[in-house]
Amino acid sequence: MKLSTKLEAILYIKAQPVSLEELAESAGVDLDLDLVEDALLQLMADYAHRDSALEVLETPNGYCLQLRESCQAMVTDLIPAELNTGALRTLAAIALKSPILQTELIELRGSTAYQHVGDLVAQGFVKKRRQQDGRSFWLEVSDKFYQYFEIDQLSEGFN
Repeated sequence: MKLSTKLEAILYIKAQPVSLEELAESAGVDLDLDLVEDALLQLMADYAHRDSALEVLETPNGYCLQLRESCQAMVTDLIPAELNTGALRTLAAIALKSPILQTELIELRGSTAYQHVGDLVAQGFVKKRRQQDGRSFWLEVSDKFYQYFEIDQLSEGFN
């Protein structure tokens, strides 16, 4: 097996930046860092010249195999969101009272809900629009909420 192929496998398995020394040791050539560096440059060039979703980069912490930035947008659509208990409760309150004024939500959930709302909007679960005759925002669940939780629609009985 070529050294560049071994390095690629190591970077894939580690899934985090790996130092040149650690790569050399893991590949079984710990006495020849120049050989490892040449193989890494070859691997980097291979990824640069093909139309791949991955790339090999040198970071301050070492070398890593990662998704190209141009593909990052797909991550939010394909990987399930990480929602902590507080954010889930805030999302549930928004869903049950949708649309709800942000000020009402804060009264209901407390000031930590500001952070939850920001996170939920950023992840696409909540839509936020400015109130026309006030300073607050209207909050309501988005289509992503319905898709993610596999809900057709919320019952009118909850409002």
